[in-house]
Formats: sequence, structure tokens, C-alpha cells
Amino acid sequence: SSITMKAYIAISYSERENLQQAVDAITETLSLFAITPFIFVDAFQFSAAQEKEMMQQAMAAIDSCDLLIAETSSKAIGIGIEAGYAAAKNKPVIYIRHKDAAHSTTLSGISSYSIQYADGTDLKLQLAETINMLLAALPNS
Repeated sequence: SSITMKAYIAISYSERENLQQAVDAITETLSLFAITPFIFVDAFQFSAAQEKEMMQQAMAAIDSCDLLIAETSSKAIGIGIEAGYAAAKNKPVIYIRHKDAAHSTTLSGISSYSIQYADGTDLKLQLAETINMLLAALPNS
């Protein structure tokens, strides 16, 4: 199909720079499937006073996406809220964390797919496999 899919990438705002390798691996893999990545923390800047606007914008952005990828190597409450919202809207959620990072039972519990990776190369391979499974599971595929 010629419909371009879009993936919402949920990551820790405070740890954004440290997660660059993971973000690169995710965006490069998505491009192989012609899936457009949407990185919320890169797309918008909010002041502390704009918490309502921020979450309204996040929910609107998730609504416009086909799936959500949660990179939780650095835990952040926001990621859990975003993933929960996506799951409630019946969008596939891919839970991703570095193998040395803490496991989130709650996030894992609502996710459609789960990946624990060793490095960027491993993440790319596992994510490609996961996206293949996800696409195969979609109606009319």
C-alpha cells in the first residue's frame, strides 16, 4: 500500500542526548519500511507552565500516528503515559530498552512487542523483525 505510516517515538526528554544511538537505530530502521518517525521531544519545546498544552499536543500527535515506540532505557513517567494512551487507542506499542536497563512491568504489560537490545546494530535487527511481524498482523496486509 502507498499509505505512509507514522511512528511516535517516546523517549526521555532529560536523557535525549544519551539516547542518540538508539534514536538513530530506530529512525534508520523505520526508513527501511517507509515509516515516518515522529520524535515528540525534538518537535516541540514547552515551558514548565505549559504542561496541559504539552500533553494535549502529545495526545494529538499519538492520534495521528499508526504505532508508538517507547524507548525506556532511561525511565520517564511521560513515556508510560504516552504508551498507555496509544494502547488505549488500539495502536501497536513497541517497548524497547537496553538489556542493562531496568525492566518496566507496567509498560511491558500494555505493549504489543518487546525488545531488549545490546547495541545499535542489535536494535536495528530486532526492530526490523518486530516491524515485519507488526505489518503482517495488520488488517488488509
